[in-house]
Amino acid sequence: MLVEKMAVKKFLDTYPRELFEESFKIVFNDKLKEEIKVGEGEVGFTIILNESFNKKDFLKDPSIVLGEAYMDKKIEVEGDLYKCLSMIMHIRKELLEKIKTLEKNEPRRNDVSKEKQDQEVKSHYDLGNDFYKLWLDETMNYSCAYFKNPDDTLYQAQSNKVNHIINKLQLKDGMSLLDIGCGWGDLLIVAAKKYNIKGTGITLSQEQYKGFKSRIEEEGLEDRLDVKLMDYRDLKDSKLLFDRVVSVGMIEHVGMKNYGLFLDNVKAVLKTKGVFLLHFISGGKESGTDKWIDKYIFPGGVIPSLREIIFKGVDRDFNVIDVESLRRHYIKTLLCWHDNFTKEEDTVKEMFDERFVRMWGLYLLACAANFNVGGIDLHQIVFTNGVNNTLAMTR
Repeated sequence: MLVEKMAVKKFLDTYPRELFEESFKIVFNDKLKEEIKVGEGEVGFTIILNESFNKKDFLKDPSIVLGEAYMDKKIEVEGDLYKCLSMIMHIRKELLEKIKTLEKNEPRRNDVSKEKQDQEVKSHYDLGNDFYKLWLDETMNYSCAYFKNPDDTLYQAQSNKVNHIINKLQLKDGMSLLDIGCGWGDLLIVAAKKYNIKGTGITLSQEQYKGFKSRIEEEGLEDRLDVKLMDYRDLKDSKLLFDRVVSVGMIEHVGMKNYGLFLDNVKAVLKTKGVFLLHFISGGKESGTDKWIDKYIFPGGVIPSLREIIFKGVDRDFNVIDVESLRRHYIKTLLCWHDNFTKEEDTVKEMFDERFVRMWGLYLLACAANFNVGGIDLHQIVFTNGVNNTLAMTR
């Protein structure tokens, strides 16, 4: 492990120690059992290096190498993994510059065919409803919650989020609402009960389709709600028309080249002066996809920048009437999910294996850490189809 030990020491010697926000230790689990402490005061976490890495692989793909090393226990973290990941995210840019990686990200995916997107969506969302029920709350909302009060439970925060969106849509009794990428349907169910709307949800996930279909029947809402296995690209020729359209956490799957196509299909089914709310993970700049996330969690996923979505919307005569960041809410959402997931680790291990448990826990906390340092954001944009001066002037 001599090469790695020397490299770590060299990096720590050249990196300003005051920029490390947490005090931590690095333990080299070799014959010498050498330890390095960084920072003053109580140690927040300890990084244990159990095995050496191939230097060439690490320089080329640090995200893949470190992610897989954690999954395979080549790296272990004792103490607060979230603090550890936040520290890594905080120094990531300078770290990448120092080690001069050959590739920092996968290039942005330009095009995602129907067949490819169907496979990619199912690889994540069709892990099984029983799996997601273990760590999501009762609403089965798998997107950023909205914590109106610091002591809100996850269930309360997800209910807050749904009502926050519904209020922004300014629904009225009897309106029609389309949810693109509807998940397990909670938003449409709440809207149907609260405003007597006629709602349609579309998804590519067989598991979500079955789960939402079952909930519609359980709630006795067959006369008001419908769910379809449908690609967003088929909306244009569907002859459907809606007063309102919403999409929560779905545009991240369509690919950069298809953002305009996605918005064209929204416009095709949204009435003139209708309202469209888009809720999505966003980037400050256009960037590539993290390789570990692309390989293990969200194949083909691309995070749009806020500006490119707004520009493409305006180009299609969508009028922007509200933009809101919920970045800090997503940090807390992910930490709540991780707490729930941790409680069910034994069950998840039986469903999959220990490597999956480590992978999924890393995913949840790495995302929380990235939101924490501002590497990614979460925005809700409210558009109208053309100018609409009749809406209430409140959020």
